[in-house]
Amino acid sequence: MTQPARLRARAQAPLATVRRALIEPGALRTWLAEHADVDPARQRYVFWGRYTPDGAEPRQRLLHLDDTTIVFVWPLGGEDTTTEIALAADGPDATLVTVTQSHVPPWSVAVAETDVRGMLPTFWALSVANLVDYVEGRDLTPKCDFTSLEMRGEVTIAAPPEDVFESMVDPDQYRQWFGANVGIERHVGGRFAMGGFELDDEPAIIVELDPARKVTLEWPTLVATWELEGTDGGTRLTFVHSGFDDDNPPYGGWLGWLGGVAALRRFHELYRPDLIWVDLELPGLPDGMLAD
Repeated sequence: MTQPARLRARAQAPLATVRRALIEPGALRTWLAEHADVDPARQRYVFWGRYTPDGAEPRQRLLHLDDTTIVFVWPLGGEDTTTEIALAADGPDATLVTVTQSHVPPWSVAVAETDVRGMLPTFWALSVANLVDYVEGRDLTPKCDFTSLEMRGEVTIAAPPEDVFESMVDPDQYRQWFGANVGIERHVGGRFAMGGFELDDEPAIIVELDPARKVTLEWPTLVATWELEGTDGGTRLTFVHSGFDDDNPPYGGWLGWLGGVAALRRFHELYRPDLIWVDLELPGLPDGMLAD
């Protein structure tokens, strides 16, 4: 039986500001989806397009919408899943955003990418990160394009390349911004293990490690490359996925990396490692995966 996933984040913006971002179609088209339409009078709350899993057409059915809660049915993978987005004031100038998503398969299924519903936790993690950045007036992280086989993105981070590189290869710093434990053998030929060496029985191998310039990780079916370039006192970070089966693109993994990029930017630009996340509950997540 599938279990719900729950993600709770803190936005440094009043509740009314966050609610507007959730119900105004123009805002939704900025931080969430290519297309969006909201009409409470017609019980309509839909989003679709290339940045939405199985997003060729609008599928959601609104069940409830009030000042603090949105509930809709989202048919995916042959199941009617249910999404609830709840807001709660956290003082006058901050808001807790909680997304509860039903019908999420176990973590092992999500990692195998055999079920579109396995992408939902990482889809919502990236979407909530972009929602928070949107209401806080920050640049957004690129979305995952589910219609493209070119998995490439670029962001600018307001920190020197040396600092960004160090946070990508130092396990202690990596845990702070990514929020998960990691094992890193910091040399070409070394292992990169998400969750740590004890949990990851198929770690990536570091095939390129050029200080302040480039990191390349290789799995049996995927190559991830991160390139850094100094620009106006900051860092232009370009990240590319290649080497995968074109008939089964790893969109779930791409969502996870993009969510990580959002956290990496916050780590360097806001000078705090809180990652915005207050709580994460993911079905079947192995013990020891998340950092304390």
